This record gives sequence, structure tokens and C-alpha cells, in this order.
Amino acid sequence: MKILLISAYHAQSHKAWADSIKEMLNHVEWAEAILPAHYFSWRIRGNALGFAYASEFREIFSQKYDLVIATSMTDVAGLKAFLPALATVPWLLYFHENQFDYPSSRFQKGIVEMQMVTLYSALAADVCVFNSAYNRDSFLSGVSQLLKKLPDYTGENCPAVLREKSKVISVPIAQDVVDFAQYSPKQKRVPHIIWAARWEYDKGPDRLLAVLRQLKHDGFEFKLSVLGQGFRNQPDEFSIIAEEFKDHILNFGFLSSREDYLATLAQGDIFLSTALHEFQGLSVIEAVSQGCRPVLPRRQVYPELFGDDFTYPESKDIKAEAASAVALIKSIEPVCLPETLRFTQEVLKPQYESLIHSLVFR
Repeated sequence: MKILLISAYHAQSHKAWADSIKEMLNHVEWAEAILPAHYFSWRIRGNALGFAYASEFREIFSQKYDLVIATSMTDVAGLKAFLPALATVPWLLYFHENQFDYPSSRFQKGIVEMQMVTLYSALAADVCVFNSAYNRDSFLSGVSQLLKKLPDYTGENCPAVLREKSKVISVPIAQDVVDFAQYSPKQKRVPHIIWAARWEYDKGPDRLLAVLRQLKHDGFEFKLSVLGQGFRNQPDEFSIIAEEFKDHILNFGFLSSREDYLATLAQGDIFLSTALHEFQGLSVIEAVSQGCRPVLPRRQVYPELFGDDFTYPESKDIKAEAASAVALIKSIEPVCLPETLRFTQEVLKPQYESLIHSLVFR
């Protein structure tokens, strides 16, 4: 079996998913067409043009495939039009996120156009697979809301068509996470709190700062690792945290070594999230696999992961939400860990194989 994997915006999380899929389905002959994770809006609008007409992809797209698996930023309709040979091959469109559920200030221009590209791609694909039920439901709800705003001829049955072809299969955690995990109950000590995400506003750095200040105000002893990829124009809260909590910090910034990252998770006691935007929470699942207790806001995908026992109530009042997070941090027992087996390759492999077989041999 020969599968073409297309990633139109090959961000770190998309690469991790692609690597995990190829590792899990190693009997498949894989080919890849990827574009770098730059110029977000242009990637969504222009990826079909780049893939179809850039000389570096000519050889890849001239071959025959049994199936195409593409990330949801790929312009499926455009590629089928530019490369007719691909129109006869079944397509699986995988959604790590969707353009209908980003914080409103992330995109000031072109959001409707990006949403329409995603909508056309979903309709042009044979099956749409989402990494969480939250991602699926927010996408379908967003499509319905968008179509109601458009003037006419909107294809009123589109949401029903999309729901019928939609499935939920998680991104599997990488095998190195499973292999590295050697959890044993941790000794009584000063708790090590880990926060790991992109250093952008939608991951709630202002809320992280509020939680840390509340912990410090309460006299709660803790060590701290703030991990993740920084950017040139990152929120000011990170420099404030670096200064105010320098006596608590063990790690601060991006850990380039995967082994160092997993080792840091294994040394942690609590994994804290303050995110305003999260579709699967893979970093949370990886941390729990290494023995961290999750402390998560009760929004987005998080209640779906581990239930209310590991979530704190959300609030528009940042200080009130921080107080709830601190209360949960103080209350969770060290031996209390949710299960992560359902996110492993061992469990998810049959689901992926069954779906792929149904598409290729239909």
C-alpha cells in the first residue's frame, strides 16, 4: 500500500503526528509533501498553488497512490482541480485544529476566507478525522454559524454531510513517551510544577502569572519549569515570570533535546495548563504518562481528557480562576493519576488501520 502524506503547514505538532503515524503504520510505503510552518494565512490560501506548480514536488505528485492523508490546512479542492490524478484517489483529511475556533484576536484579516478553504477541503475529502470530539463539534458548529451569515445558496445540508463523514481518532503519543515512562510514586518533596506550551497569548501566560503569584502569596513552596517555543514578539508575562520567580525556576524556555524534555516531565509533579485554546492537549497527555498530575482549566478539550477531577472552573476574572487553580494544585493527591493508555499507538493503531482499509478497499 502506498500513501501520500500532505502537510501544508508542517508545525512541530503536525510533524510529531506524521512521525507517529508513519512509525505506527510501518508496513506502508510513504511519500511526503510538506510546506514549512511560515506565513500562516498564505499557507492556507496558497498551498495548492505551491504543491501543484513548484518543481520540487513534481516527482512526488507524478506517482500513483492508494490513499492521500492530508492535514486540515491543505486545500483539497484546489489540489484535486490542479492535479486531476489525485481526484480519483480517496482522501483522509486530519484536523489537528480548525479555523472556526480560534480566539477572535488571533486573525484580524482573512478569517472567513481561511474558513471557506477549510470548509471546501472537508467537503472534498472522503472522510474527516478529528483529534478530539471538541475539535469536531466546534468545527461543525462553526460551519453552521458561518453559513447562516452568508447571503444565499449556502448548501443548507453541508453540516449534515460533514457530520456523516466525521470521525474522532486521537493523535497517538509517540512511542518514545511510552518507552521512557517508568513512573513510580514520587517522594515527598517541594512540588515541581511544569507549564509547557507555545509562548503565545492564547496559551494564557497572563493566567499562568496570576496562578504563580497566588501560590507565592499563599506561601506554597514549589519549583517551576516553564517550557515551550518562544517568539520574537512573545507576551511580556514570560519576562516578568523569569524575574519574579527566578528562585523557583529549574527550567525556562525551549528544550531542544527530546530526551531532556521527557526527563524534565518525569521529574515533575504537577502539569499546569492555563490555555484559552487547545484542541487535544498532547503535551498534557505526555506529561501524565511521565507521572505528572494534570491541573487543567475546565474549557476547550480538557474536560474530555480526564474529567472534572483534574480541571478547575474557568472565569473571566483572572484572579478568581487563579484561585481555583491553586485550590486544585493543593488538593490533588500525589498518587492520583488518570490513565493514558487510550492515547497509545497500541490502542489507536487498529482504529487507523481499519479506517484506512475501508477507504482503500471500498
